[in-house]
Amino acid sequence: MCLIAFSVGQHPDYPLVVAANRDEFFRRPTAAMTWWPRGDTPPVLAGRDLLSGGTWLAVTRRGEVAAVTNVREGSAETGRISRGELPLRALSEPEHQLQQQLTEQQADYSGFNLIRLNVDDGWYFSNRDAHPGRHLHRGTYGLSNHLLQSPWPKLLRLRNAVADTLAATPAGAAEGLHQALIPLLKDTTPAPDHDLPDTGVGLETERFLSSPFIVGSDYGTRATTVVSVSRSGEVRVTEQSWLPMGQAGEQRQFCWQR
Repeated sequence: MCLIAFSVGQHPDYPLVVAANRDEFFRRPTAAMTWWPRGDTPPVLAGRDLLSGGTWLAVTRRGEVAAVTNVREGSAETGRISRGELPLRALSEPEHQLQQQLTEQQADYSGFNLIRLNVDDGWYFSNRDAHPGRHLHRGTYGLSNHLLQSPWPKLLRLRNAVADTLAATPAGAAEGLHQALIPLLKDTTPAPDHDLPDTGVGLETERFLSSPFIVGSDYGTRATTVVSVSRSGEVRVTEQSWLPMGQAGEQRQFCWQR
């Protein structure tokens, strides 16, 4: 997962909205979003990384959402533990306990950002943050492959577009909201060179990764996910899968009352 915009408490009828793109190599085996049985732990709705067994975004029946992005680093070393376990841990472990353990285990993971959200607030942790572990209050946020709210062009573009779309959405229009957000996530507009970050991967790669939606034959945006939780308790999730060169794959929709 490489780009997420989320809104907490910014709409009278939709207190939580999440709009996200997952970027990955197309050769990496992946299963589409479905319910995971988890033994004694309540099930989660998530896609599955079939290589490491983890996920990039998961939703509980209560409408809580957790997601992880990597931190773009030019010479990053592979961590001892897969980051794909982090959203699952965030949805099943107490916040204070998880924060303490992740603080102690920071070096075991490659660079990551982790968020956990509900209709009231949220929590953010990054092992590249000088002060890891932050409580998130009401607001509209953006997260990509640097720290929360880092002003990368694609982050600002998506965050502002999501905020504008949500402000124009009437009550009782969750399906329309989802269908309005998906095109925003499919935005292929590149950033001008003078606005590009320097993350150590080279100018051509920075250009390639600069749009909200990445189109490529080997690497690109593989899934778009939209989650909304209404004031009345309706949880709606849409996942649109993408094939190489931005071709649309399967779309899955889920809706339930929490």
